[in-house]
Amino acid sequence: MMQYSFYAMSHVGQVRGNNEDALAFDEALGIAVLADGMGGYNAGEVASGMAVASIKSELLSWLGTEAHGSNPAEIARGIALCVGRANHSILYAAKSNPQYAGMGTTIVAGVFKNNCLILGHVGDSRGYRWRDGVLAQITRDHSLLQERVDAGLLTPEQAAVAPGRNLLTRALGVEDGVQVELHEHEVLDGDVYLMCSDGLTDMLSDVEIANAMGLCAVLPEIALDLVAKANAAGGRDNITVLLVRARAAKGKPGLMSRLFGGP
Repeated sequence: MMQYSFYAMSHVGQVRGNNEDALAFDEALGIAVLADGMGGYNAGEVASGMAVASIKSELLSWLGTEAHGSNPAEIARGIALCVGRANHSILYAAKSNPQYAGMGTTIVAGVFKNNCLILGHVGDSRGYRWRDGVLAQITRDHSLLQERVDAGLLTPEQAAVAPGRNLLTRALGVEDGVQVELHEHEVLDGDVYLMCSDGLTDMLSDVEIANAMGLCAVLPEIALDLVAKANAAGGRDNITVLLVRARAAKGKPGLMSRLFGGP
């Protein structure tokens, strides 16, 4: 059995006037949700906020049912259903309100249950795992550049500096149906998981992210260092990070650990 501590931080960055990222988590049930909105005026902020609030609320209900709350396959089904409902809500709002026309959002949503992470995502907000000094990306961007990498037309290094890296092939609020990519991951003692918006990954390479995660000991320090480095590199977009640390259960976690994400 694992105990999970959570810590999150969001920053508007150095260029934008508002924050279109949104996040939420529930440590007791192991829920983590992060979104990066898009759209004119405040529409992106509306879309990401709707997605995060809806998915977290519905996952809380889903996990509260004994039949759904312990089986990874059922949790994955719940994530897909919750994301699908959020997609319909955002699409309806965009069609009903001219000021929200064209809004949408990415999503990455995870449930940490026992020794397992069930992770779903749409778009290019990412999930990473830090294990034994090695950083691994555990999501795959739904973007045109990623499709070109998959087809062998670009190397990952070329894609990192190519134009159009934020042209998405999937997002919430764009079409009636949305395909959620879902995976299960075994969680080991000492793992640290990072969910983030592209405001982080557009500014920092995976090597730079790994260096920050290796140098800092506790979750608040990691989050602060990542956000500071992304801002120092230009901060061209909103920057949001959500960190989760796994520890083998040895009794109830202390209050300070729960509050501040300590080791």
